[in-house]
Amino acid sequence: METLLRAVPAARRNQERSWHRARNSTTGDQLLVRLGAAHGRDPHPVPAAHLSSVLVAGALMGAGDVIAQQLVEQRGLHGHQGQRTLKMMAIGFCFVGAFAPCFLGCFLAITGAVNGLSVEQNWAKIQQDYMDALLTNYCIWPPVQIANFYFVPLAHRLAVVQCVAIVWNCYLSWKANRL
Repeated sequence: METLLRAVPAARRNQERSWHRARNSTTGDQLLVRLGAAHGRDPHPVPAAHLSSVLVAGALMGAGDVIAQQLVEQRGLHGHQGQRTLKMMAIGFCFVGAFAPCFLGCFLAITGAVNGLSVEQNWAKIQQDYMDALLTNYCIWPPVQIANFYFVPLAHRLAVVQCVAIVWNCYLSWKANRL
């Protein structure tokens, strides 16, 4: 355990040095993740809204784990499992924050197929509606969830999400079934 406690500050210092090097050597726009650049392909910047959603999801997952370990499990600073927090953050970054784009794409594709659109018509509809639905998602859900966690008592949070989900599902139904 003592070895782990000594290793965590050293790893944190190395991470901070890497962050400062990256931060000082690139502009904010260049800091956006670029897909394919490492493989010699043309880099495609990830939309800023998606990147911020991924970062928020990861940070919230990490914060949730810290709260669980410190307030619920009462581990204290010496008993805190840093690797567990990092794993939860990774899940937030890689899965939770990336789920809305995957869900919306699949939802629009499935709705188009169920509505009898040809592959070409379905693809055109997805191209027409996807970005608008994704941006609307990011305009609605992060503020709702932030307000929900900060201002709504625990007993009523699910009801808030369900009420907003009705509005959101109404929007999705309208968007996906507009022909």
